[in-house]
Amino acid sequence: MIDRRAFLIASGGACVATLGACGPLDTLVGGFAPADARFLAPESEPIDLVQHVLARCTFGPRPGDRAALLALAPGDPRAAVEAWIERQLAPETRDDDAAERAVRRFDSLSAPVAELYEYKPRVLLRELTSAAVLRASASRRDLQQVLVEFWNDHFNVDSSKGECAWLCAAHDRDVIRAHALGSFRDLLGAAALGPAMLWYLDGRVNVKRRSDERPNENYARELLELHTLGVHGGYTQADVMEAARCLTGWTVRDKTGLRKARVEFLADAHDDGEKSVLGERFPAGGGERDARQLLDLVARHPSTARHVARKLCVRFIADEPPPAAVAAVARAFERSAGDLRATLRALFALPEFRGDEHEFAALRGAKLKRPFHYLVSILRATGAETDAGEELCAYLARMGQAPFQHPTPDGPALEASAWQGALFWRWKLASAVASNRIEGTRVDLGALVSRAGGADALLAHFLGRRATSRERRVLVADGANSPELGLLLAAPAFQRC
Repeated sequence: MIDRRAFLIASGGACVATLGACGPLDTLVGGFAPADARFLAPESEPIDLVQHVLARCTFGPRPGDRAALLALAPGDPRAAVEAWIERQLAPETRDDDAAERAVRRFDSLSAPVAELYEYKPRVLLRELTSAAVLRASASRRDLQQVLVEFWNDHFNVDSSKGECAWLCAAHDRDVIRAHALGSFRDLLGAAALGPAMLWYLDGRVNVKRRSDERPNENYARELLELHTLGVHGGYTQADVMEAARCLTGWTVRDKTGLRKARVEFLADAHDDGEKSVLGERFPAGGGERDARQLLDLVARHPSTARHVARKLCVRFIADEPPPAAVAAVARAFERSAGDLRATLRALFALPEFRGDEHEFAALRGAKLKRPFHYLVSILRATGAETDAGEELCAYLARMGQAPFQHPTPDGPALEASAWQGALFWRWKLASAVASNRIEGTRVDLGALVSRAGGADALLAHFLGRRATSRERRVLVADGANSPELGLLLAAPAFQRC
């Protein structure tokens, strides 16, 4: 007799008990396919390439996603995967009306940066969090949404610090979403000299007006350690201090005066002497060019290529990615001068990512979903109707990953070790969704079973492969025509991708 509690305990999870808040929105119907249409489920015992790519490059397959991908090259799954990846690498070509309709009522998402100060910080955070959930759930620009989360974490800004409460919305829109699949140098520049980062890491107070005044090194250190070269990237404390000198004089107007949140360069607050960073000379009299020369330097540095490549490989391949994969992605990053589409195209072509060679097959289905990924994958897999309201979004904080609220500059961890621990809130979320106890979110299990073509097909849809005999005995009660959805959503295989 299989013990269902033991089955769940094997799943792994995360819990950090803090509270968050989101507000009511217009209802969104998840999924590609019409609500009454049959959808295609995997039929193989191992996870196949199609399901693996959908699991890693989206926040989880929705009803209809598999069939939509395969339709790009009928009879040739590999060609269909190639076509799907190319479409995802060009999100501007993808119709995203469903996602945009879902977030249209949030005026703050499109408000000019200065007008964000007219909103209460709690309202801005609520709308920003709900919009993140809805876009990740509904968007057909799936890969872009994954990368928006990735770069928001890489260039983390905590909304609780100072005027970041108002500026996080602009950071997400004007920095991250605008450059998530563009040039790393453009993304870095937008972040470094954006109003939110100037507030968050104290760039706005990095000034040198007197000979005895010491520059504020806070942002310069994180620029080198987190955003570009990495902690083992070969820089020294002297490089940090010289980089801080390069960045003096850049500031942002606060909420007390005119032209709120305007970024400015104050020549009289800049250290205009000669500098040297990472062996490169910065001539005296560079003024505001010093910052741009610095950003050019660190963006093209080989250590930045390795650091960014490794993080991308951790997100898309494994918590401990094969060194050869990291090296290949770093080469693509360097050859393309930081073109993120070219870098990702190289990553997605690797056998380490695809898992289609014997030595890498075990990497499929092996990554633990982080809390945001887990919650959104539930909405997507079930085709849930949701308004991403307060009750649903509170689970993100309870599971330890409240968007736009990570307190340290390193952002939420990518590795499973940060999220393994207490299972309570993952189980609570699975149970609450399955029993329709979350206000504003509804799942129709009977319709899902019917559209999948039976309990076995629905199990395969959720697990990414045919269920094992053990899984089926646990997840489908004797004589039942449908799985026990709460157990299925908390199952070990569903919590991984």
